[in-house]
Amino acid sequence: MAGYNSNFELSVADMELIEAALRQTKSDLSARAVPVAEQHDKTVDSIGDADETLRQVHDLLGRLHNQKVFYRPRRGAYIGG
Repeated sequence: MAGYNSNFELSVADMELIEAALRQTKSDLSARAVPVAEQHDKTVDSIGDADETLRQVHDLLGRLHNQKVFYRPRRGAYIGG
């Protein structure tokens, strides 16, 4: 039985592409979930599935963000912006 690869070699451009795709997926799912929630004849299951997928995409985007290393100068005062 094959195992999972725990070592990934992705460039910054690859990560940006993945994040952009996840943001687009999140946007599309959000746009579809709102009209479904407004229609009362739709099943609650379809709303729950979209909501769960949105939550997973949002959490994954957060984990990717938390792994980034942002620039901070070694000397002098740091002025955030």
